[in-house]
Amino acid sequence: MALPTVRQLEYFVSAARVGTFAGAAAEHHIAQPSLSEQISVLETSLGVALFTRTSRRLLLTDAGKQLLPLAERTLSDAREFSEWSRRLRSLEEGTVSFGTFNSAHLYLLTDLIREFHELYPSVRIQVVGLNSSEVADEVREGRLEAGLVQLPIDDRELELTPSVFRDQAVYVSRNPEHTVGPIDIVTLASRPLILSEARWSHDDPLRVSLTERAQREGAVIHPIVEVEFQTHALELAAQGVGDSLVSFHVGRPFMKARGLSWAPLDPPIVEHYAFVTRRGGAISPATAQFMRLAHRILQRIAREAPSIS
Repeated sequence: MALPTVRQLEYFVSAARVGTFAGAAAEHHIAQPSLSEQISVLETSLGVALFTRTSRRLLLTDAGKQLLPLAERTLSDAREFSEWSRRLRSLEEGTVSFGTFNSAHLYLLTDLIREFHELYPSVRIQVVGLNSSEVADEVREGRLEAGLVQLPIDDRELELTPSVFRDQAVYVSRNPEHTVGPIDIVTLASRPLILSEARWSHDDPLRVSLTERAQREGAVIHPIVEVEFQTHALELAAQGVGDSLVSFHVGRPFMKARGLSWAPLDPPIVEHYAFVTRRGGAISPATAQFMRLAHRILQRIAREAPSIS
């Protein structure tokens, strides 16, 4: 048995309400034979008569009386679905599903969320802060629609939009004498270091770069303290526990407020960031627009930041 179409149900409900095929056809701006034909097709597919045709008015059969409330509910649900779909496409409703690295709130997320909310106040925003590897895993598994990650990551089953932002690791100290000039790896290995990303030390791109450089120069990096967050490492550096390394845009407001000095690394360690989505996965209009706004704000941050070198 073929399922009734929405149009057939609309014609049936109109005919039941108006009482004539001619009146129902006029409501839908179609010819009466076309409407009558669709009602007949509906009756044939259901295997029952829905109307008793009299000389003056249509009367519902028992089957027609049973179908009428079901048809009305179905049409109501169809209209609600259509309206929901329209609102979703027009960004009147929906949910942003996005992941970022933990420190993004220090220079990106506050402005991004505020500006997006001002543009689309009815859209829910869910932003999860994770390590970049975790963001990639969440997107790959479909638990997040998209994310902003630091490269490199495991990009299996993922689509990358690279070069959306660049940052640079800098050396930070409370002692101005430690930041007179660029810091090479041998000098770095001799300093009391506080390093972040303790849990992800073997996968963190900065840690991997430092280890590779140290091995080439016959040096060894032995941090005196390892913590999880860059902001915690900076707080300890501000209290004189040791020196640290931090992404410039993450540390810039903190360093200025706490009187820390900084110097670039020699050669520089440039950090590359990319948007990541699931290969073949669907992205809601809300999340897509959130990504576009994030890209514009990241470009603005890059233009306004002072030179690192």
